[in-house]
Amino acid sequence: MQGGGLRFLQVKASRCREAVVARMARRTLKLVSLAAASSGFYLYSSKYLDPNDFGAVRVGRAIATTAVITYDYLTSLRSVPYGSQEYAYLKSQVHLRSAERLRDLCCANRGTFIKVGQHLGALDYLLPEEYTRTLKILHSQAPQSSMQEIEQVIREDLGKEIKELFVSFEDTPLGAASLAQVHKAVLQDGRTVAVKVQHPKVQAQSAKDILLMEILLLTVKQIFPDFEFMWLVDEAKKNLPLELDFLNEGRNAEKVAHMLKDFDFLKVPRIYWELSTRRVLLMEFVEGGQVNDRAYMERNSIDVNEISRNLGKLYSEMIFVNGFIHCDPHPGNVLVRKCPATGKAHIILLDHGLYQVLTEKFRLDYCRLWQSLIKTDMKRVQKYSRRLGAGDLYPLFACMLTARSWDSVNRGIDRSPVTANEDVEIRTNAAAYLPQINQLLNNVPRQMLLLLKTNDLLRGIESALHTRASASSFLNMSRCCIRAVSTYQRSKSHSLYRKAKISLLEALSLWQINLYELFLRLKGSRLGNWVIAFLSRMHHSPY
Repeated sequence: MQGGGLRFLQVKASRCREAVVARMARRTLKLVSLAAASSGFYLYSSKYLDPNDFGAVRVGRAIATTAVITYDYLTSLRSVPYGSQEYAYLKSQVHLRSAERLRDLCCANRGTFIKVGQHLGALDYLLPEEYTRTLKILHSQAPQSSMQEIEQVIREDLGKEIKELFVSFEDTPLGAASLAQVHKAVLQDGRTVAVKVQHPKVQAQSAKDILLMEILLLTVKQIFPDFEFMWLVDEAKKNLPLELDFLNEGRNAEKVAHMLKDFDFLKVPRIYWELSTRRVLLMEFVEGGQVNDRAYMERNSIDVNEISRNLGKLYSEMIFVNGFIHCDPHPGNVLVRKCPATGKAHIILLDHGLYQVLTEKFRLDYCRLWQSLIKTDMKRVQKYSRRLGAGDLYPLFACMLTARSWDSVNRGIDRSPVTANEDVEIRTNAAAYLPQINQLLNNVPRQMLLLLKTNDLLRGIESALHTRASASSFLNMSRCCIRAVSTYQRSKSHSLYRKAKISLLEALSLWQINLYELFLRLKGSRLGNWVIAFLSRMHHSPY
């Protein structure tokens, strides 16, 4: 994020004197003690919260972890010159220790804590690398419910025992997540299904967990005024109830399958409604390898570039054209397979609990912002960034959206690949600009937060496949932006001439993109290289 465009963002860091820091450290302990007493009193005296479910150990563990992390940040750097190499090293170590403590807290308290930790772990280019690298493990270390607990949920929701409903039901889950786990089973009629069962205590604990997080974050904000993570609590409050309703997930799955029915490479498992409830979801069983598993694709003769292109098409269509976005595309939720019947590569989209619905105004502003970024039209980048709430921090906002340096944004994000040095620069500056990043996350529309998480998850997949910042991804985005803006303009026009003109300009723009894409493919092919070499020899021929 270096460059002239971001120099005005540099904020001269002020350092507390040793005596002041000591007083702040003592204040930390006092505030944490007060938080423990007040939150404990509130939680256990409220008639809406059941203390038997919450538990003093669970609350105390969260308070203690918050206190230790806060004290570490306050005291570890006070005797080291700010800006020195030693300061940077020690700060990185504090980040790492704090991330590990946070990870351990999430694993111990489970449920909502793991869900929030996973969200933070997905923000690769927005948070310090020590946090994202450490918290990513939460995707593969979610707790499992026992078979007794699974049987209890199925009995309560479906009114029958497992052996009455299924010919077979595998005890070992196919996968476990923060809110549920999935088992393979066979119905009485012979259909093989995936049975998603919610962890039994998550529903009761989620609201209490969010309340506890809110109290602790407000306490930390009293000590660190620049600590602006309340957006995380706001998102959890809004999204968790939706994710805990599996009937809502089933409706989302059917909606996106219908919405993207023209993409023959997309597979969304069918929902079996007759055996689905708010806590149990029965789906068609579909096998495949994770989308970031290059070795699996090579073994099954699946074209990695084709998968990356098609994934980009899916998400461009969801974001720019439809404004209905699957917001949890981590590798466990996106599988690939070669269809046995046709031999075509399929993308299998799982876990439809978390979707973001964009308003028309937001979607169109977002379209125009990405068009401006791709065209390197910096005046319009500034204009649409401001319309999306970035204000004077629009250069930082552009870097956050693209995960590119400000220099690369100014040169053109489609004109040069992401280098290792640039990637390190972005990750390093995520820590340096953390206060400004948090300010942005609090100022932008709430719709933007899940989009940023989705962008980072998709970039992680592209990095694993070595297809990041490919020209085809920007071409697909451009196509969808053109279609979205043209459709909106036609809907607002009452003149047949005007509508025809819009359609003609749309067709011309799409034709130009197709022609450019053909040129790129020819340029990368043997025939294209032969033609270029032949023309070059003709040009340099003395005759």
